[in-house]
Amino acid sequence: MSRHPLRSAAAACFALLLAVLGGIPSAAAASPPTAPELPSPTGKQLIGTKSLHLVDTTRTDPWKPEAGHRQLMASLWYPALRPSARPAPYASAALSTAIFGTDALAAVRTHATVNAPAAPAARPLVVLSPGFGMSRLTLTTLAEELAGRGYVVAALDHTYEAPVEFPGGRIEPCLICERPDFGRVVPNRVKDIGFLLDRLTRPGTGVRVDATRIAVAGHSIGGASAVELLGTDSRVDAAANLDGDFFTAPPARALKRPVLLFGAQRTKDSVPNANWNERRRHFSGWQRWLDVPTGGHMTFTDVPWIGSRFDLGNRIPADQRDMAFGTLPGDRATPVVRAYVAAFMDRHLRGRPSPLLDRPSAAYPEVRFVK
Repeated sequence: MSRHPLRSAAAACFALLLAVLGGIPSAAAASPPTAPELPSPTGKQLIGTKSLHLVDTTRTDPWKPEAGHRQLMASLWYPALRPSARPAPYASAALSTAIFGTDALAAVRTHATVNAPAAPAARPLVVLSPGFGMSRLTLTTLAEELAGRGYVVAALDHTYEAPVEFPGGRIEPCLICERPDFGRVVPNRVKDIGFLLDRLTRPGTGVRVDATRIAVAGHSIGGASAVELLGTDSRVDAAANLDGDFFTAPPARALKRPVLLFGAQRTKDSVPNANWNERRRHFSGWQRWLDVPTGGHMTFTDVPWIGSRFDLGNRIPADQRDMAFGTLPGDRATPVVRAYVAAFMDRHLRGRPSPLLDRPSAAYPEVRFVK
């Protein structure tokens, strides 16, 4: 398991998010005089976005059986022919309040427009799964970067594992956050993502995907779930785990498809983290393990950027700040994560090798290759 007790308990994401951002009165986190804009994507594509309300009629909800069929919410980001007239909000005021304890995040500007007409060509698909207790919106900067580079990106909320807003303004809370069963969370997420792939690879969303080029990435337990799915779903070509411990047994057969392990503080005195080191022995295909020693568990999300813009970072207990953020500034975390995740997707979905994945880069001295 991890060297960090909080991360090892895997209540890290939820507890940490609450400590950093949650339960804060609006007055303590008021919007800056000018609402901030997310970091600009580096790609050239215009970006559209839309929300999907999905109902899996083959499953009863595992966390709330009385709710009936499993219901999920996903966001799509995609290359657009032209922008629509409606800029996409980062979050609704209600969801911002439910997650962050303030409605201030509703004012954050993004780089997508709602329901913009999609470019006609089928594009490679990247699915994103957030950390436990965290909303899909905390992966927006990564999603916009990939969409701006020509990918279709789908970020999925896992209902009852975080606050989730459904059409009509209904917000379902995190039912299992106080007593999570992570041995069940991972296989349940695998089913959620598999169902999403079912929907996205057939007509009906208005956005065309190339079903022969699919990758899954995730933060924390979302990353562990991505790798788990890679070993069970033949449609998935590659997986990226962003600082997520593994909570399930290794696969019976070695995993031959590409895996990126991209973490923070997972080496100490050149000793690799035991949780990842043990699982890595079961990868027989292309693999990389990258570490950001100055980063933290939240480096791979929008949380450091949010905290710096809304002056919330000092709300975390002093003994947890290093694990949460490290010393890497939020403005630097975003380009580092974007660059390496995009390089991984380009290599394995488009056949475009990048030197970023082959050797250390002077442009990104924060990233260390773990042997």
